[in-house]
Amino acid sequence: MKVQVGQDAAAERVALFDAGGRVVGAAPRGVVYRDGLWHGATGVLLRSGDGDRVYLHRRAPDKLIFPGVHDCWAGGVIGPGESPEVAAARELTEELGVSGVPLVPIEYFPFDGFASGAGAGSPGGTDAPVRCHMFTYEVRWDGPVRHQPEEIVWGDWITLAELRARLDDPVGWPFVPDGRFGIERWFALRERG
Repeated sequence: MKVQVGQDAAAERVALFDAGGRVVGAAPRGVVYRDGLWHGATGVLLRSGDGDRVYLHRRAPDKLIFPGVHDCWAGGVIGPGESPEVAAARELTEELGVSGVPLVPIEYFPFDGFASGAGAGSPGGTDAPVRCHMFTYEVRWDGPVRHQPEEIVWGDWITLAELRARLDDPVGWPFVPDGRFGIERWFALRERG
């Protein structure tokens, strides 16, 4: 799948899932977002080689969903017939220009939430449902990061403490809702050890 913006992105077909996590078909991305349909998504946490820093970025202002907000996951929807791991590797390459690194699975979780808190431009207003089966991974990387301008407008390496501080400031640092949920789960998993 190639990066698409605007109307082209809305027409792109994505894998539909049922609430239990089984693939049941495909639908245009715009319909999935508008109707709050269950779909598959991936997230890759890009960490420095020593693990002390993560890569935080801001989404482009013309993204179909959650424009202009922050995320620490490179990721996106799973295409029809695509495995979560293949989709995750594709998204990491598309968004941040990182490829050829092993993906380490973190966890799978369903996200059944709302677009509220993500800033202006969220689908259907701030109460639009967002329902996805999230497959998360981690990679370690000290090489260059190359943003795809259609996807990312800013990014930088920050420490884990800085990431926590930004998560604690949702007005100054609005995050993608499922990304916020995912990184809070990641921090909790680390604390449980």
